[in-house]
Amino acid sequence: MTVWGELAFGALLGLSLAVPPGPLNALIAERATRSYLAGSLTGLGAMSADLILGAVVYSLHTILDLGSDLRWVYLGGSLVLLLLAVQLLRRPSHALADSPPPSHHIYLQALGAAISNPFQILWWLTAGLAFAYLGGLALLSGLFLSVLAWSLGFPWLVSLGSSRWPRFARGTRAAAVTLLFAFAAYFVYLALRL
Repeated sequence: MTVWGELAFGALLGLSLAVPPGPLNALIAERATRSYLAGSLTGLGAMSADLILGAVVYSLHTILDLGSDLRWVYLGGSLVLLLLAVQLLRRPSHALADSPPPSHHIYLQALGAAISNPFQILWWLTAGLAFAYLGGLALLSGLFLSVLAWSLGFPWLVSLGSSRWPRFARGTRAAAVTLLFAFAAYFVYLALRL
């Protein structure tokens, strides 16, 4: 795979991590309705947690020699992505009703919520680890560039007024589910090839 291919592939993977509606995106959206700065700081806090977890996973992949056991990493990643996709299909997203904390706490609160989120940890230990074996720094760069774009772009769109785009939430959910199913299928394909 070329460097540009890895960047594009990583960007798609990053969107599959950042876009699905869940507690952190609900928090970003709720805060962005009050202030773009609050929403973007929340997104950047969540992205910082991904940077930390991604660095840990990337370090693990360089010291672990999984060999034929790599098949189980791919299958585990596929299972996590399938569970996330099914969860998105079964449960509607909820906006958080609590008022946001003062602005100087927003970033650290989002970082703490994201780095302790079991789904995020599980995603990095399965799907993230599988992709660490698949590609190099270009793939991870594409991943974080798309997460950064989402962390800054999503609050901006919400702050413009979700009333202008009544189908935005449904479109976001459909794109996220499609990406999750596609990557899950790809992981199964990779596991069967080993």
